[in-house]
Amino acid sequence: MATRQLVVGIDIGGTNTVFGLVDREGNILAEDRLKTSHYEDFEVFVAALYEKIMVTRNKIESDIQLLGFGIGAPMGNINKGTIEYPANLPWKGIMPLADLFKRHTDLPVIVTNDGNAAAVGEMIYGGAKGMKNFVVITLGTGLGSGFVIDGKLVYGHDGFAGELGHTAVRPEPGNRECGCGKKGCLETYVSATGLKRTMFKIMADSIIPSELRKYGFDELDAEVIHQAAKRGDVLAKRAFEHTGKMLGYMLANVVAHTNPEAIFLFGGLALAKELIFEPAKESMEGTLLHIYKNKVKLLPSQLSTHNAAVLGASSLIWSIKES
Repeated sequence: MATRQLVVGIDIGGTNTVFGLVDREGNILAEDRLKTSHYEDFEVFVAALYEKIMVTRNKIESDIQLLGFGIGAPMGNINKGTIEYPANLPWKGIMPLADLFKRHTDLPVIVTNDGNAAAVGEMIYGGAKGMKNFVVITLGTGLGSGFVIDGKLVYGHDGFAGELGHTAVRPEPGNRECGCGKKGCLETYVSATGLKRTMFKIMADSIIPSELRKYGFDELDAEVIHQAAKRGDVLAKRAFEHTGKMLGYMLANVVAHTNPEAIFLFGGLALAKELIFEPAKESMEGTLLHIYKNKVKLLPSQLSTHNAAVLGASSLIWSIKES
């Protein structure tokens, strides 16, 4: 039997780090996760992650060959293999992720922004096949983004192009503080955590009954708000409407800057479907310059939300193997 070639795709998120062993067709043969927030020391985290990957690798067929490790992470720098000043991770400063990984392996290790990884994954495995100009927005704990223009992922001068989540939508001094140190960043409004913050603001400003009033801040999350909105909770629906409108307003700016064929949304917040897509689409179209109206598709990712980030990260290795 021929040796089966696999790559490891890793998505480092603010809550969990997930990984999978992926073949060229996008099949995930094995996967697992660990809690990102459980590790205060970054070197200990990297060692634990590598060990868990090897344990998972040993559970599948022995006749396989690992080709490398693709890693998507907030503020990941593909030029240096570092994570730099992430807003939603437990570590601060600059973390030499690729160098620490290479203490354990001689295989290629590629690190990039989680939104960029998602964009590559969408292009190779998902709905952006054949597209030359598109944008991917990841809606999780924070907001990530990846921009593909003329068939090429945009990295910019030093690897940090496309940090849409940290563009200021409300920069006045009284607005929401962001984990990046700024105020009024888009992800403080449009993300799972942003939705929660909006929900509490709406409940504070209204006397309308809501089933969510019984929750404390640490108990409430985006999925609970989603389910309440599906059951008709007026304030939960209002929170999604506000979130979608703010997203659509910013997407209109993205269209003016990049003129994409499509914008893809994925991540936990995108699972709310019409609750987030309808106000976002309406707001985007209402803000667009006339020459762009009704030309840009706003689509859900065609990758499974369960494994999109892992596939995106794994595609970083496949892309260099085929270049």
